[in-house]
Amino acid sequence: MATHFSPCSSSSSSSSSLTFSSEFTVCKPRRYCFSKWVSQVHPRIHARNHFRIKSSNGHPPNAVSMQDGMDGTPLAEGIKPEEQEIFFDLSDSEKVQSTLSITVVGASGDLAKKKIFPALFALYYEDCLPENFMVFGYARTKLTDEELRNVISGTLTCRIDKRANCEDKMEQFLKRCFYHSGQYDSEEHFAELDSKLKEKEAGKLSNRLFYLSIPPNIFVDVVRCVSYKASAVNGWTRVIVEKPFGRDSESSAELTRCLKQYLTEDQIFRIDHYLGKELVENLSVLRFSNLVFEPLWSRNYIRNVQLIFSEDFGTEGRGGYFDNYGIIRDIMQNHLLQILALFAMETPVSLEAEDIRNEKVKVLRSMRPLQLEDVIVGQYKGHNKGGKIYPGYSDDSTVPNDSLTPTFAAAALFINNARWDGVPFLMKAGKALHTRR
Repeated sequence: MATHFSPCSSSSSSSSSLTFSSEFTVCKPRRYCFSKWVSQVHPRIHARNHFRIKSSNGHPPNAVSMQDGMDGTPLAEGIKPEEQEIFFDLSDSEKVQSTLSITVVGASGDLAKKKIFPALFALYYEDCLPENFMVFGYARTKLTDEELRNVISGTLTCRIDKRANCEDKMEQFLKRCFYHSGQYDSEEHFAELDSKLKEKEAGKLSNRLFYLSIPPNIFVDVVRCVSYKASAVNGWTRVIVEKPFGRDSESSAELTRCLKQYLTEDQIFRIDHYLGKELVENLSVLRFSNLVFEPLWSRNYIRNVQLIFSEDFGTEGRGGYFDNYGIIRDIMQNHLLQILALFAMETPVSLEAEDIRNEKVKVLRSMRPLQLEDVIVGQYKGHNKGGKIYPGYSDDSTVPNDSLTPTFAAAALFINNARWDGVPFLMKAGKALHTRR
């Protein structure tokens, strides 16, 4: 994924443009190239000069610093020093007496193997997990504990700048990983998982976290089974759900309603793993802690902002899942839209999650409804390159032959507020492109 913003220049009359491979078949109603489309977007922009940049929360720019080592300087006026830290530490006795059980539901899937288990190991390597913790994998695939460890061991890596005792840490982490096979809608199988968890917890104060790395259509079944048969007896129970969270606003609201039959809102954590990327994490620091960039971060100095997600491979056997969602639901309305909100939001009152969320919501509410002429969609087709044949999207055996699901999409979004009025946010996402970024 790449994020670009183009500075304004009095000597240049044209903006930067995005292009995509000629190997795409662009679906109706748009049949012209992306660069031409970008050039046609700008003449339709009518900036309202009466807007003046001001913070939506009343604080001047850079009122919140996200840089480490502030030596106790308050984040903003009115915030007490003790309220700045959003983490908390348990006492030594509490750490010894309690245990954290992390269950990855859907442990045999690609997301779990490539992202979740490596992320958990990174937390362990950085000493960010409690002293007493264990990780359980749960899926329908029949595996033993040792087979699970063999599967995930190849995906674990240590940070480049901290390789000391890496292999020892891996071995210690893998010893804490276990597996239980079962159906996602079976209360009996979750009761068996509960028995294994209790055996490992050994009567200690137990907190349980369930990470749902599964399709959203089985979220409710799993949460029901967890609530009835595998909840913590003397600690908290929390559930992390991955995107996509429904197909549209109505299905998302219905999914929330169903989950709240078994959980409270405080127990539900909706996660977008893309926000954990280093580039995204550093975005707020780059903006709010940099006296050079913060004054320039507006329509007065930025011509357009480009958010690009580009993969150089296709669905590769995952077409059955992908065809139900497409590139817009799979990438743009979650990953890229979250990054856009982070990029465009005003300075939050504090670094509390709720304050950051409130500023992101203000950005989304200020966005102009998307127009059809500001969107291009397409689908990659098969081609021959260097003597190697690359199959098209419809060549995937799991994809219907008449599928119109887009594998490429580009859109121009506009934010109607004082800071960004008239600046197009150009969003592009696609599979089987020339480059990966």
